[in-house]
Amino acid sequence: MLEALITSKTRIKLMLKFFLNSTSTGYLRGLASEFGESTNSVRPELNRFEEAGLLTSSTDGMKKVFQANTRHPLYSDIHRLVRKYVGMDEIVDSVITHLGHPKEVYLIGDLARGIDSPDLNMIIVGEDIDLNYLETLVAKAQKIISRKIGYAVFTTAEFNLQYPHINQEKLLPVWKNTD
Repeated sequence: MLEALITSKTRIKLMLKFFLNSTSTGYLRGLASEFGESTNSVRPELNRFEEAGLLTSSTDGMKKVFQANTRHPLYSDIHRLVRKYVGMDEIVDSVITHLGHPKEVYLIGDLARGIDSPDLNMIIVGEDIDLNYLETLVAKAQKIISRKIGYAVFTTAEFNLQYPHINQEKLLPVWKNTD
């Protein structure tokens, strides 16, 4: 979908990195290494995003560190677009809301860090989750979003026990029951 609108693969990678998880940060050489690209291909894209006000930057020693500008008027629109590209909106609409009593859903793995991946991994926290129905819905959702979906299901008590041992930087909240 995005490839049809945005022809720069580097630009798409940067959008995933910074607009899927607003707490993601990166600097030129680190991003180039992470993306497997040269600094010469990443630098102009970073500059375009920063000039447009979509990214902010700060210095950390000798490094210029970039992060999404969540105050930019287009931030929420780009965030939603990237979530649709990854398939999170479809997952929430077609899977999570039909499971029983889910409380929270977290994205984990590469996508949570803003790195495109064919795998979408998540943690589902809730009570009375119908695992058989979940498996059926996941199989259907995988066809819709063209990604392999992996998941772990925890009760609230189990998740609270595991939470201190989970790397918080690799855990991106994507849905919470507000009831």
